[in-house]
Amino acid sequence: MNSSASKQRLRLWLQLLKTSKHIETQLRNKLRLEFDTTLPRFDVMSALSRTPSGLKMSELSDQLMVSNGNVTGIIDRLEADGQVQRVSVDGDRRATRVQLSLAGTEAFTHMAQAHEAWVDELFQSLDETDLASIESSLAPLRKTPHD
Repeated sequence: MNSSASKQRLRLWLQLLKTSKHIETQLRNKLRLEFDTTLPRFDVMSALSRTPSGLKMSELSDQLMVSNGNVTGIIDRLEADGQVQRVSVDGDRRATRVQLSLAGTEAFTHMAQAHEAWVDELFQSLDETDLASIESSLAPLRKTPHD
């Protein structure tokens, strides 16, 4: 193992973590201040917006890679706020699908537009060439030998 390259990889990993944490913190703060919401609520609404017919709780948990318990609490609060609704699944009395309500769809549309603008602002120092280069450089890291 090349010690110099190994140390450089470790430094890169730490920089990626710091950068990701910084961006996540900025987005969390903006969501809280401008929409009085949390990043997990935004993530749940985002997943539901991609599937207008709704998702079972287990499907939602799988998409978000969190436990059913975490999702249930968020869904309960979103339902109480009128942002989501639970609908029965035909042929399965025990199952329900969760979908954005009309109010939830409208609220998420505004949040998603703001979120996109915030991300754009956070990355404004990078031009299109930089963005393409970083994106292509990171692509191999998502394909580990263990996949």
